[in-house]
Order: sequence, then C-alpha cells, then structure tokens
Amino acid sequence: MMGTALPIRQENRKTAKSRPAALLVTLAMATFLAGCQKSAADNPPGAGAPAIPVQTLIAASVKIPDTSEYLSLLKSRHSAVINPQVEGQIIKIFVKSGDRVSAGTALLQIDPLKQEATVNSQEATRAAQEANLRYARVSLERAQKLFAAGVISKQDFDNAQTNYEGALAQVKALDEQVTQQKVELHYYSVRAPMDGIVGDIPVRMGDRVTVSTMLTTIDEPGALEAYIYVPAERARNLRVGLPVRLLDSAGNPAGETRITFVSPQVDTDTQSVLAKATIANSQDKLRMAQQIRAQITWGTREGPMIPILAVQRINGQFFAFVAVKEASGTVARQKILKLGDTIANDYAVLDGLKPGDHIITSGMQFLQDGMPVAEQAQSDGKAAAGQ
Repeated sequence: MMGTALPIRQENRKTAKSRPAALLVTLAMATFLAGCQKSAADNPPGAGAPAIPVQTLIAASVKIPDTSEYLSLLKSRHSAVINPQVEGQIIKIFVKSGDRVSAGTALLQIDPLKQEATVNSQEATRAAQEANLRYARVSLERAQKLFAAGVISKQDFDNAQTNYEGALAQVKALDEQVTQQKVELHYYSVRAPMDGIVGDIPVRMGDRVTVSTMLTTIDEPGALEAYIYVPAERARNLRVGLPVRLLDSAGNPAGETRITFVSPQVDTDTQSVLAKATIANSQDKLRMAQQIRAQITWGTREGPMIPILAVQRINGQFFAFVAVKEASGTVARQKILKLGDTIANDYAVLDGLKPGDHIITSGMQFLQDGMPVAEQAQSDGKAAAGQ
C-alpha cells in the first residue's frame, strides 16, 4: 500500500502546476473577445470605407396640382337620332353613311301607298260633303225668301238653317282630317332635321320599321361634351369652372376645358355625380361616343418633387436615398416615401421628404443606409439613377 501512494501524489502535483497556465489562457481569450466586441460597436458598417461619389438634387418646394382622373364619354351637342314617325316598309334609301346633308334633305322613303289611299278617301268624302253644303245653302236661301213672304213657318226656316250649319261643320271637320292625313303622309318621306353628317344606317330596303326603329343619325361637326362621372364622396368638391384636361390612351393632352355643369343628383346605380365639360373640337380630332380620360384639377398645394428615377420600390413600398451631414461626415439615409401623382418625369411627394433635402439621383444600387457618400451637384437637373 505504501508503494502505490507515491504515484498518486506525483500526479496531483502535475495537475496543480497546470491550473495557473489554463487560467492565464482563459483570461487572454476573454480579453481578446471583449476587445473585438468593443471594436465592432465603435465602428458601424461602412466606417472607414471610402465615400461613394453620388449626384444629388436639392428638393425644392413647388406648386403641385391636386388632380384626379376619371373615364369620360364624349357626346355631341348637335346630334339627332332619326326614328320614323309612322310604320311601314322602306322602299328607298337616298343617302349613305358619311354623306354631308343639309336640313330638309330626303334620307329614306317609307311606302306611302296606304296613306295616299287614306288621303284620297278623305278628300272624296270632303267633296261629297261640300256638295251637301251647297245644297243646304241653296235650301236656306229659298227658305229665307219663303219665310219673308209668309209662305213657310218659322220652324221650317229654322230647320233649313240648322241643316246648313250642320253641313258646314262637317265640311270643316273633313278639312281638318284631310290636312291631318296629308301631314302624316309627309312623314313617309324621312328628311334631315339639320345640317350634318349621316351616321350608320342599320336598316335596308324592304325592312319594315316602326316608330321605335332607329334609321340613322345626323351629327353636326364641332363642339362635344365630356360626360364625367365623379364618385359621390369626391363630388362635394365639384363646382362649375374647375379645370379639366382630356388625355388620350397614351396620356398625351387631347384638349383643355372647364366644368360647365354639375348635376344636383347622385346616380343611384353608380353612386356618382355627372359633370359636363364643353370641348370646342375645332379640328375634329375627337369623336362622338369616344371614351377618354378626364383629369380634373381640384387645386394646388406646396410640396417637394422627386425624379422618378431616384425612387426605388421594394415590396410595394417606395424609398429614396438622401445625403445627410452627420458628425462622422456625409452619409446616405434611406427614406420611406408616400407619393402622389406623376407630373412629367417627377413624383409629387406627399410625405417622407421636405424642401431642402439632398436627393441622391445616382448609384442607388450600391448604397446602404449609413454609407458615406461624396456629393456631386447634378448639373442638368434631371435624374440619372443607376449611372
């Protein structure tokens, strides 16, 4: 037993000697890690990196129009839909679509034979009644002489006068009927109500038409009206005189005008208010029934603008970089923007920028928030994103 105790004591002595060395190594590692952490805290990302040269544009306060766009329908102020006033069969068409006609020009002919027969019958009846009137007049004159001579009684004279007056009334009634039938006969010839251009003619010779059948249209070139339907919640700002700009499908201006009429009622189906704007259309560039965008300007406000190319969009959110002077120098700061309408090549900024901010317009793809930058004023005033 005494022989085995000695090695154990020697092993314990070796362990005791190694403990101070391990403790020193542990302390050294802790000191090194603490120094690394302090260095990382004192030097944020981008610190010590060379400043990236960027072009900047100073955001100026400008007058920004408050506008809204709505789809509008153009209608002619001088357009007529031609419907027949009688029923019948079309036997002639005198014009074709696109013809220029003057007021009173015959457009179509509806078969008038039946109506002509009616007129002839009424005229024959009137002629017969006129013969009866002549006989009643002669009888009245004879009765008047006999009554004056005392040959006939007063009752006989009154009967003769009554017969004459009845025959006269019948002739007048028949005259009115003949006139009415002749006026109706006139409707069998369909004529242009005004000067203009003949539109589409959907009927053909031989078609039977009624008073509800559309025969064609007559459009007078010139002024049109834009029918603009504004949602009821925005209609409280509608008033006569507001500026309206008409835009084609490409967004190019097609005309300038103003609101000329505002309906006092809300359409129950669409919950919108009708506004009208008169368009001169002197060059006939616009067409009746054409759909076109109408931009209403509600007013103006003061605010900054930003070039479109200086704006980034990430996950539906708009951002821009601005150069900000801080204690460490000039750095790029990313700003969240709330944008309005586009005007030319700029966005109207509703929130996120203020006049005087230095907007970075180049090299945005290389920037991160907090990176040092070196400003270079933009000479041409236009964005040069990505250059």
